[in-house]
Amino acid sequence: MTVWIAIGVTAVGCYAVKLAGLLVPAGVLDRPVVRRLAALLPVALLAALTAQQAFSDGRTPVLDARAAGLAAAAVALMLRAPFLLVVASAVVVTAGVRALGG
Repeated sequence: MTVWIAIGVTAVGCYAVKLAGLLVPAGVLDRPVVRRLAALLPVALLAALTAQQAFSDGRTPVLDARAAGLAAAAVALMLRAPFLLVVASAVVVTAGVRALGG
């Protein structure tokens, strides 16, 4: 039963966060600092999630094939490759490093 309580509390919490966002006055949202923060926050969150997935096994930091794939994707991005090529290069490099025993 505790799982259902956790699901219910999480659902209510998500609804409360959405409601709080709707209740923010428009004047606050028009401030330049808030606009800049709103534009940069998704990028920061995505970078943090990517780093956590690439350099951790859930408990400890690791450096394995995922890091090599991430590095390949970074190089492809610096070379301004199309998105599908960026993803493909990360996949191929990660699979290659794993196949070689890394």
